[in-house]
Amino acid sequence: MLARDLAEEYPLVQLTDDALTAARLIAEQRRPGVVVVDADHKPVTVLPGSQVLRFIVPGYVQEDPSLARVYDERGGAEACVTKLKGRTVKELLPPKEKRYELPRVAGDATLIECAAMMARLHSPLLLVSDDDTIHGVVTTSHLLDIILAAAGEQA
Repeated sequence: MLARDLAEEYPLVQLTDDALTAARLIAEQRRPGVVVVDADHKPVTVLPGSQVLRFIVPGYVQEDPSLARVYDERGGAEACVTKLKGRTVKELLPPKEKRYELPRVAGDATLIECAAMMARLHSPLLLVSDDDTIHGVVTTSHLLDIILAAAGEQA
């Protein structure tokens, strides 16, 4: 099976889109992340949910998670959401020089090529595209499901 056969439609967000909207998209649709495109709809990067968390959780709490206990549930959640308000998707991303390579394969990539790219880049999403044509996205869960089924295992 080739990557273009595995690719599913997937939400895309633009660099200029509202950060809170992108976070809601990830949360409400239970996505591991979203694909970020520029104004010309060319892929820029993947924004994983973990990067959104990295942006909203204060650095000192990330370094010492025991400090999170000073927040009550509601207060902590409100503080996190406040950091997203008025921000763009671009502001959630690390600087260009610190971003990973775009997790992307051509439509004729094999299952193992897809798995290798995702493993190498630690990415929960894999963009499938040929030139400027985006076929869709392969998620880790979908890819594992296909691999297990091909090996005769039940997912």
